[in-house]
Amino acid sequence: MSWNPTQNPDCPDAGGLDGIETLIIPRARDLGGFEVRRALPSPERQMVGPFIFFDQMGPAEFITEGGIDVRPHPHIGLGTVTYLYQGEFEHRDSLGTHQMIYPGEVNWMLAGQGVTHSERTSEETRATRHNLFGIQTWIALPEDREDMAPDFEHHKEAALPFLNDGGAEVRLILGTGWGEKSPVTMQSEIFYADAVLAPGASFPLPDEHEDRGLYVTQGSVEIAGEVFEAGRMMVFRPGDRMSVKAGPQGARVMALGGETFNGPRYIWWNFVSSDIEKIEAAKKAWKAADWEGGPFRLPPGDADEFIPITEDMERMKVKRPKG
Repeated sequence: MSWNPTQNPDCPDAGGLDGIETLIIPRARDLGGFEVRRALPSPERQMVGPFIFFDQMGPAEFITEGGIDVRPHPHIGLGTVTYLYQGEFEHRDSLGTHQMIYPGEVNWMLAGQGVTHSERTSEETRATRHNLFGIQTWIALPEDREDMAPDFEHHKEAALPFLNDGGAEVRLILGTGWGEKSPVTMQSEIFYADAVLAPGASFPLPDEHEDRGLYVTQGSVEIAGEVFEAGRMMVFRPGDRMSVKAGPQGARVMALGGETFNGPRYIWWNFVSSDIEKIEAAKKAWKAADWEGGPFRLPPGDADEFIPITEDMERMKVKRPKG
């Protein structure tokens, strides 16, 4: 599939700056030598299409027995997406899934009415010097599908549509774009893509989606003469044709967006819902820790510990996204 970005007169090499509705500079957090940059939710914009959470993990290097240990924890009302540039995760969930994820692959866990999962660096990887770099996102679900049964999908890199044209190499992770469709099962109209751009290469965003954003993970991009370095998210005005150009060192970007929902979403810890009472019920159920009779189970093979709700967490207020 070729979109000919440098030859289509209806899709210029760079859109105007007035096409940028919001510029987000993520908050950086140091998790003991491992940096996470959170672009969504932010004070400027809480959602881009159905994307309600967007974290850049790393890049980080682990030298001796280091790695990631995210203990079992719950989710409701959303789907989680893990996509790595470097490194690996070992995923376990309460559905019985045990899945390794490597660069270029996609893990899609649909929490729906409730699921528990953990993410850890494998013992084999811990024994060697290794890196970790990737993106994790949450996708809010349409109101009538928030209580779906949980599910899990894993797709290898080769299964995801790949486009290569004009110095732009693009892998479509979720949804539809540029005439292609990802095999990952979605519950709403969406697009999510990983694009590696050669120096000076142009990259057009699909214009059929209501909400569109772009996050720069490496290098820089140019829009109407303005340069945006790595660690910036731009959200574009609906309806405008928009294309960006890679800087002199090239760029790697994540393009994201899709339909906007007809109402707000509440967020507390790992819970997302259009109904605040569902969040309160999930909090109560997790605190009860009734793994046999309650709505949550611990993942088989990783049921010896979990992340509890602490007193500090209890003081956190439920947040209502602005849209």
